[in-house]
Amino acid sequence: MSNCINSKINKIYVLTQFNSQSLNRHIARTYNFGEGVGFSGGSVEVLAATQTAGESGKKWFQGTADAVRQFLWLFEDARLKCIENILILSGDHLYRMDYMDFVQKHVDSGADISVACVPMDESRASDLGLMKADRNGRITDFLEKPKGENLKSMQVDMGLFGLSPELADTYKYMASMGIYVFKADVLHKLLKGHYPTANDFGSEVIPMAAKDYDVQSYLFDGYWEDIGTIKSFFEANLALTDQSPNFYFYDPVKPIFTSPRFLPPTRVEDCKVLNSIVSHGCFLTECSVEHSVIGIRSRLEPGVQLKDTMMMGADYYQTEAERFSELSDGKVPVGVGENTIIRNCIIDKNARIGKNVVIMNSDNVQEADRPAEGFYIRSGITVVLKNAVIPDGTTI
Repeated sequence: MSNCINSKINKIYVLTQFNSQSLNRHIARTYNFGEGVGFSGGSVEVLAATQTAGESGKKWFQGTADAVRQFLWLFEDARLKCIENILILSGDHLYRMDYMDFVQKHVDSGADISVACVPMDESRASDLGLMKADRNGRITDFLEKPKGENLKSMQVDMGLFGLSPELADTYKYMASMGIYVFKADVLHKLLKGHYPTANDFGSEVIPMAAKDYDVQSYLFDGYWEDIGTIKSFFEANLALTDQSPNFYFYDPVKPIFTSPRFLPPTRVEDCKVLNSIVSHGCFLTECSVEHSVIGIRSRLEPGVQLKDTMMMGADYYQTEAERFSELSDGKVPVGVGENTIIRNCIIDKNARIGKNVVIMNSDNVQEADRPAEGFYIRSGITVVLKNAVIPDGTTI
């Protein structure tokens, strides 16, 4: 959303797999084009998935292309209004891009479709959609998450696309960012006419379209991270605490917009905080925080040790009377209780973690499902669920 605003794109549709009240509320409060943060004259609208009757009964969006197809009537209206190009973005990536540069190169090249891509090394290439392009930038091959010999076959000489010899020796693959520009009439033809059952852009529509249409590559040389998994989401957030992070939030020219919450400053009493980010409205008392991200309204009691942890914070404050009452009744208030030690963890909103709790995954369990106990483990990372209660003395 911030990239769109900074790129002066103000007609936006947000397609969601389910009708999330919190997402809708956040979008409505934050991106109000009538009285928002320095932008006007446009609109943003949530288009939630609808269950539609098909051959297999009722179903939600089956993929990115299917999501756009279900609302193609709306984009058809845009096409009739002489909107020539449609920009399609993914919601689970972290990067900063001027989309208008991308769109302008798409227009200048006369392409039917343009695909944004990043140079990629071999360690991560097999997790992404890979492309090969000719000297003119036209995409000739496209494989989704190739392995083995198929992966090797997708190597390209990135020096032909402007990378230095040193970088080209490391970055031998061209990976799709999941960001596309379509001519509006081409998008309609592909989804309704040529490939009416194709569900995904990356694995189906783009590879098939490359055979008959001019599909151009657009090389992006900035920071980009796919945060579509627990591990990548966790690592990308903690990387923001680095002294020289690859993604920089504090760009005064291209800021990241979020909802104004009007919270007080964070209160820190006799704490040790190293290489961390602490959001507004927190209470940190005689605790230790290292290489962690602390979300809004978080509360850490004396003796707490947090390391390599992302704490999402809370949606509300509890009064001192409410906290005292819950503690007196043997209940766990919102936040992290005294003398609790937490490592390598994601703590979702409004979690209640008691006193003398240890969350360290000392046995290095990689995958576990314990929703009744308030947590999961994914890729070795403990995830405390939203509104979970972890009782005093628990060891995870």
